[in-house]
Amino acid sequence: MRTLPIISDRITGVESQAALDGMAQRVDAVAKRLRQGRLGEVLRGDWLGHALHPLLTDFPLGCWLSAGLLDLGGGRSMRNAASRLVGIGVLAAVPTALAGAADYAEITNTPVRRVGVLHAVGNGAVLLAYALSWRERRRGRHEVGVLLGLAGGTLAWLTGYLGGHLSLARRVGTGERGLQLAPVDQEPASR
Repeated sequence: MRTLPIISDRITGVESQAALDGMAQRVDAVAKRLRQGRLGEVLRGDWLGHALHPLLTDFPLGCWLSAGLLDLGGGRSMRNAASRLVGIGVLAAVPTALAGAADYAEITNTPVRRVGVLHAVGNGAVLLAYALSWRERRRGRHEVGVLLGLAGGTLAWLTGYLGGHLSLARRVGTGERGLQLAPVDQEPASR
């Protein structure tokens, strides 16, 4: 499958941003601690046979998407349900982020680490937007909460693309080690 040139150029640009290296080192320090011991085995998905992080992303994203649909089409009667879904999604995002950090710790390729740190920081902003959305909803400022949720959801599309790039094009979390890094617009080498 070929990537659109505009997207391929943006990913190549991120992979070449040395300015992300300092942040990547700070994230790596935390990620390496999470990757150790029994907790690391659980977060990596060793018991599952593949990375846990991609599987966990479905829960917060599903909650947030469902809340957004209720916000846009459910009327006033669905506000409490939408608020609960946002809050549950925020709670579910915590183990999802921890599992992602455990996967991040295995990345040794510098350009791939740059994409990983941008994915992590972006997802931190998504989580913050939804946490603020939940808070505003609880304070009775539902419209502000909806706007914050829409902002978080929009950003989640972008960070989700980066996560897909990490998994599918760069094989992070797949258990494959030492793969040659294929150009962005080519499929990874076969096993």
